[in-house]
Amino acid sequence: MVAQLKITAASVDPALLDLPWEIPLTEWPDSVLAALPRGISRHIVRFAHLSGRVVAVKEIGETVAHSEYEMLRALRRLGAPCVLPLAVITGRRDRSGEELTPALVTQHLSFSLPYRALYSRSMRTATGERLIDALAVLLVRLHTLGFYWGDVSLSNTLFRRDAGAFAAYLVDAETGELHAKLTPGQRNYDVDLARTNIIGELMDLQAGGVIDEAEDLIAIGDRLVDRYHSLWNELTAPEAFDVSERWRVAERINRLNNLGYDVDELQLSTDADGTTVHIQPKIVDAGHYHRQVMRLTGLDVQENQGRRMLNDLASYRVMTGRSDDPIEIVAHDWVTDVFEPTVRAVPRELSGKLEPAEIFHEVLEHRWYMSEQQQRDVPTSEAVASYVADVLPNREDEQTFLSLGDTAELEAISD
Repeated sequence: MVAQLKITAASVDPALLDLPWEIPLTEWPDSVLAALPRGISRHIVRFAHLSGRVVAVKEIGETVAHSEYEMLRALRRLGAPCVLPLAVITGRRDRSGEELTPALVTQHLSFSLPYRALYSRSMRTATGERLIDALAVLLVRLHTLGFYWGDVSLSNTLFRRDAGAFAAYLVDAETGELHAKLTPGQRNYDVDLARTNIIGELMDLQAGGVIDEAEDLIAIGDRLVDRYHSLWNELTAPEAFDVSERWRVAERINRLNNLGYDVDELQLSTDADGTTVHIQPKIVDAGHYHRQVMRLTGLDVQENQGRRMLNDLASYRVMTGRSDDPIEIVAHDWVTDVFEPTVRAVPRELSGKLEPAEIFHEVLEHRWYMSEQQQRDVPTSEAVASYVADVLPNREDEQTFLSLGDTAELEAISD
């Protein structure tokens, strides 16, 4: 039956033909599946091994599968944080010749966590707030690209750790639409829907005893709305100030940089008497610190991880007396002398716990706490040894913890 298959993909992996497309997804053998507990979803989703990686396979109607595949490709081209679409499989038939539902194949996002995993133990309130903040940032990023989601929820989002915070990624683009620019009504509908869905999802967890009954879930939903509008206004709202306060132009740019955005163009104007300056960002791109780290080191990291690494690079530059040396040369030496030795110190059996950049961040945090407790400057090598011995072994292995939306009844993962 393989010969009847039609694979739509920008680059076809021949190993796709080895997957048992002639069998309904619910009956796929354990030999090809990632061993994961499964739960209820509106679609059948399974995780399979493919060419040394893990992919998510979702049975879905042909038209919708092609639409979501193209939408995810378009979002990737725009730089949106979302999963990578690999292929649409159509023409499936079982051994008796009966038609089977087409499938969308996406690549699993390594080191990502579904929200249920993060809520599976008694989670600190601050951790829950960081999840909501990450979703708000994701929604703003998508809206600035002209993407109307139409199905915003925690279930349709995956989270990666990002230097103590979280970075959110879109998983399900089935209902999404791309526009040149979203109207306020479209944006507000997405935000209202996100609030409603989040409260409902957390109520389900609260009913299951996962979230404390005293937790104010309405306040959590309201936080998403407040955080979204605060960030959107910072990115897009005009600002007026006295002409003598021109330093506020640089201040506005710095605030946007600290939020992770680059300013490509500013619109400046004055009023009729020339005493008031009006400023408005015209084009803002996310990934300010990510791009800096990529340019200087070639390392592909999350935004907050990038900020932390650049801070450590700046300290290294001062401590080694190289403030006047070209930053590109110092960055190369920092990678060789600081970052790589720290990552290499992690034993192979622990390397799947966290991303290398997150491990580096946690080592810096651990060194700071050790120095604080011992009232001395703890060397990085000593902090690494302590972290590898006492902290990292207790972390869950996040490289292979897989989920898509709410398709898994999840094992507990510590926050």
